[in-house]
Amino acid sequence: MNKDPFERGLDIEQAQLRGFARSIAEVEWLLLVLVMLYLFVTRLELARQETVVGSLIIFAILILSFRLIPRLRERTLFKITLETLVMVAFLTIILSQSGGETSPLVNLYLLPIITAALALGKRATILVMILVCACYFMLAIVCEGVVALSPALASQAAGVLAPFFLVALLTTMLADNIQTAKGRIRSLSDRDELTDIYNIRAFMRLAAAKHTRSARMERPYSILMVDVDNLRRINDSFGHEAGNRALKLVREALLRITRTEDIVMRFGGDEFILCLPNTDREVAAEVSQRVRNVVYASTLEANVEMVRVNVSVGAASYPIDGKDLEAVMRAADQSMYKDKEMRKAPKDQWAVQKTWVSEIL
Repeated sequence: MNKDPFERGLDIEQAQLRGFARSIAEVEWLLLVLVMLYLFVTRLELARQETVVGSLIIFAILILSFRLIPRLRERTLFKITLETLVMVAFLTIILSQSGGETSPLVNLYLLPIITAALALGKRATILVMILVCACYFMLAIVCEGVVALSPALASQAAGVLAPFFLVALLTTMLADNIQTAKGRIRSLSDRDELTDIYNIRAFMRLAAAKHTRSARMERPYSILMVDVDNLRRINDSFGHEAGNRALKLVREALLRITRTEDIVMRFGGDEFILCLPNTDREVAAEVSQRVRNVVYASTLEANVEMVRVNVSVGAASYPIDGKDLEAVMRAADQSMYKDKEMRKAPKDQWAVQKTWVSEIL
């Protein structure tokens, strides 16, 4: 069975992270504004301290740097991790000057926790939570000394940090559910509704990646075009449900004879396309014959009759038959039509052979 079409998954994930990274900038500016409002409105004397002013300025410079340094923009996951740690460090410095673990600003630790839960995953969120807990107790020691480590502090910490753990857990679960839903939607959008194999959009994307890899490594690949012969006659004689089952029969045959790295796609109507990496023209010809044999050996029961299905197959290989994917596909299509012409039989010798079930019994 072929893999889900998530060879593009990494690119999609990176695009999502880049979009989220842009949102983190707004979170950082929000954090800076909230801290400044608290200091300048309620604790003006603290806002004039050199440590506090320096922390505000450095944090603002870092926010700008995260946006402007090209290397950081390219390493999105690392950048988000670094920004999360910087937010924790900034808050810890401000809290050390504004009341320590009892300051109302302690709740702002939720911002880096939520950031980690949404963008970095469970493990990173757990590490951030551990870091926040360590900072909380460190603030108590800095402000009150070692004597602050008491059962009363533990009780207070439980009351303050327990909601943090709950928010982290719920946000992580929500992020996982969103990712699962997105994965399901991507899977459905890349699959043919009837046969549940790749559609043309997914095939072109994945086959283009195979072509790029083959060109870079100077290795061949082959494209097979498969056309179900006389599908219209099956539909007219036995109904569209029989035609649909004929397509599924061909799908099953193709999946049985292909490898994990091969790509199988329904082109639409009665045609299928296969992309076979690391396959030259000779092997492609052998696979083409196997496709014909396996499909013909599979029988379709329609009403009270057993119907044999035939396919026409054309093969073309890179780089012999074309220098790009589209050229190879055109060559395979032409080869398939030549095969169809050679195999075409007169109407009174219809290629779809039928045998009465009653006679077989």
